[in-house]
Order: sequence, then structure tokens, then C-alpha cells
Amino acid sequence: MQTQLAESLKDTADGQEADAILRKCVHCGFCTATCPTYQVTGNELDSPRGRIYLIKQMLEGEPVTAETQGHLDSCLTCRNCESTCPSGVQYGHLVDIGRKIVNERVPRSRTDRFKRAVLKEMIGSPAFNLAMQAGQALRPMLPGVLAAKVPTRRPAGNVRAARHARNVLILAGCVQPAMIPAIDAATIRVLDAIGVGVRVAAGSGCCGAVRFHLDDQDGAKTQMRANIDAWWPDIEAGTIDAIVMNASGCGAMVREYAHHLRHDPVYSGKAVRVSDMVRDIAEIIAPHADALRPRVTAGLPAGSTGRVAFHPPCTLQHWQRLRPVTEKLLVDLGLTLQPFTDSHLCCGSAGTYSVLQPAMAGELRRRKLDAIEAGDPEMILSSNIGCLTHLQGGTKIPVRHWVELVDTALAAG
Repeated sequence: MQTQLAESLKDTADGQEADAILRKCVHCGFCTATCPTYQVTGNELDSPRGRIYLIKQMLEGEPVTAETQGHLDSCLTCRNCESTCPSGVQYGHLVDIGRKIVNERVPRSRTDRFKRAVLKEMIGSPAFNLAMQAGQALRPMLPGVLAAKVPTRRPAGNVRAARHARNVLILAGCVQPAMIPAIDAATIRVLDAIGVGVRVAAGSGCCGAVRFHLDDQDGAKTQMRANIDAWWPDIEAGTIDAIVMNASGCGAMVREYAHHLRHDPVYSGKAVRVSDMVRDIAEIIAPHADALRPRVTAGLPAGSTGRVAFHPPCTLQHWQRLRPVTEKLLVDLGLTLQPFTDSHLCCGSAGTYSVLQPAMAGELRRRKLDAIEAGDPEMILSSNIGCLTHLQGGTKIPVRHWVELVDTALAAG
């Protein structure tokens, strides 16, 4: 693709990065076949190729409108298009730049600004934790739409602080401990079963993904630096083997710290080290699958066939390319994965997307669940808190993080 960037952007870091990405695009249209929003609307401007053209026009000095902003907002940032692009176009980084520039030029409505401000300040804060606890206590009395956003409280169980020769860090401050604390507790117990200890570094918090995708990239980078500061003493001392993520959305973001902080003279080197140390929970457990399998299969509920559907979050399969690792692990542990159509497409959760774009998110969830339920699985498994809660809001089939099922089976077996 030929480009002619506006003089005001030509020599900027964002302009140079965007120009390099745009020049890789060959207009082939493969991306349209795997774009969830294009599958629903049929509008070229709701496809990666269409959004690329909009961003190109904006970078070349064409007028920017609220319509442009709307088409970029409707993107789920699932990066499915990157998995199918034969030219290696880094669409995710390009749309980040496009959103940043359009938001500087097009003021949002007062209502939109209020929604985004509330989400940025609430999610992951102590106030969010209190609101979630209240919502779970009052869930039977909440309206259906609101109740669907509040997961049923599940007991976390006892967690002992075991000492091991191998130790890892896990993230603190995510929405996950507030919404479903059982996931972190299960993670700690399963890691303990394979001889890995878990630490939470004081001062660590949200990975930055929420703010980054809500027009506050600077605020997100502040959170990234805070996490690096919290983790750095353990990294520098060599007392931890990895930074383990059990929410694929967080894992995807922390793996990109090196990219987002590459121009920071103080943190760029540290960010590279942190990104290199990130491991998904499946990567840590996979080498121990053979030893765990007898206990997992013995601990499945009576009458269970172990037939489950695994929904691979976009941040796992398209951002981190770890879907095969997780699926192989589940099979090696003795589970039977029930295939379903269009498993590569987004479920519609996408962080705060389901709150800001409820109609599109609801339609994508309906399509996803129709495909999954056709196979009649006993349980739906996933590996991202947003996907878990979003899917559970539309089905009666239990939706769990896969590590919860493994933990329950190990305890019983």
C-alpha cells in the first residue's frame, strides 16, 4: 500500500510505525473473512481492510469524523485478522495508533466520556470489589441484564502458602479476584501440586489493558511501570522463574509491555525482560500433564464423560498463539474436547466492549453459544475472565476457567 503521511505525523514515532504497517497491506481481503464485526454487519468499514483505509486517510490529512471514530470503536481488537493475514500486517498496533489520533481530534459525547471514565476508574479498584460483592449478594433481585454481568459467587476454598524451590509471580489487582476469586485459588493449588510456589508482589495491580483500550494510553503505561517496579526486585534477584497469567487478556497485554514502553529510556530494557518472563498457566502445567492425568480422570464427577467445549479467547489464540498448548494440555489431562464451528471468532466480550457495544457483543455471544451448545458439552471451559462471565450470561451450561476443573478433579482424585 502506498502512503503519503501528513507532514505533522511523518517524523513522529506513531507516524513512522503506522506507515511501516500500512505499507505491508496488499488489499487482499483475507481479513474480511475472519472479522467478527464484518460477519455481522457486512459493512466494509467494519472490517480490518476498511478500518485500515480509514486510518490511512486520517494519517494522510483527510478530515476525521465521529463516523470514523465509530468504526474504530466497533473493532473488538481480537486480532483474528492477524492470524489470517498473509502479509504480516500488525493490525492491532495500527488500530491502537488510529484510535489514539482520532480521539485527539474528535470529542466524544458527554455520555460516552462519562461511561469510559467510570469504567477506567472503577474496574480493578477497591470500589469495584465492594460493588461486585454487593452485586453477588443481591444477584437474585437484580434485573436480568445486570445480573448477567455479575457472576455467581463461588467459594475459593483454602489456600496454603507453600514453599517450593520453584516460584512464580501472579498478577494482583485484576477484576478476576473480585469477580471469581476461585480462579486464583485454584491456580495456586494446582501449581502447588506440581511443586511451584506462588507469590504476589506488593504494589502490583491492573496490567493496564482496561485504560489502554479506553482512550487512556498514558494512564495504562503508568500502570505498566508500576507493575515492573513491583516485580523487578524478584526478577533481578532471580527468585522467580516466571510471571504466570491465568487471564489470557492480562497475559497478552504484559507480553506487549516491551512494545508499549520501547521508547521509555528508563523502562524499555526492563519491559523487555518482563515480557520475556510471561507464561500462560497452561505453559507451566503442560510438562506435568502425564503425572496429573490419573488424578484428574479419577476425580471427575461420577457419570461424567469429560466432554467439554473449550472456548479459546482471542487474546490466547490470536494475540499469544497459545491455543494449541492449552487444548493439548486438556486432552493430555484426559478431557474430551467437543469441537464447534467458528471457534476462531470472538465471543463479543473483549474487555469493556460488551458494556460499550452491547448489541454487537450480544449478537456475537449468541452465535458463539449456538455453535457450542449444538455439541451438548457438559461444561464450557475458557481461560479469560471476560469471556467466562460474558458467555455465562447467555447459557445455563456451567462456564469455568479450565484450571478450576483441574483443581476440583485433583482434590477429588
